[in-house]
Amino acid sequence: MNFKKLIPSTLFAIMISVGSYAIDTDPKNDKKNNEEKTIVGVAAGNENFTTLVAAVKAAGLVDVLNGDGPFTVFAPVNDAFAKLPEGTVGTLLKPENKELLTAILTYHVVAGKFVASDVIKAIKANNGKFAIKTVQGGIITASLKDGKVILTDVKGNVSTVVIADVAASNGVIHAIDTVVMPQ
Repeated sequence: MNFKKLIPSTLFAIMISVGSYAIDTDPKNDKKNNEEKTIVGVAAGNENFTTLVAAVKAAGLVDVLNGDGPFTVFAPVNDAFAKLPEGTVGTLLKPENKELLTAILTYHVVAGKFVASDVIKAIKANNGKFAIKTVQGGIITASLKDGKVILTDVKGNVSTVVIADVAASNGVIHAIDTVVMPQ
């Protein structure tokens, strides 16, 4: 993965959405501008989250993740979805698998806004492991390895936070390198 490319494009998406909101004073466009700054808007403005955005749309979660929140989203980048067995993403995007897709996606979402420093403090305060309850209802365990936040799902799969603290109007996004799975 080209992280040098990911960081500027993320910052560019944030700058564009903040800039357009400051310039546009037409009240009819307020809803559009607010959505562009939400978690979905920020992710949609970044080419590294196209698979995630397609999945969020297929699961019918756009309105939820455009809501007031706040939310913390551990957002898999495209390369994370590419690690899944061949055909998995296509199968999950089918209408008949909407319930499973929704469960997987909401397993990546936490109610509340938790910036990286909060997560690291919680890990250290809990003897090196911090259990995080997801919107799906399952638990992801956060820990530190070589100074990076690592997420371990209930099946033992591990993901690393590759970019932290991408701001959105209704929460924060932490990009991860592997899709985590609920029970």
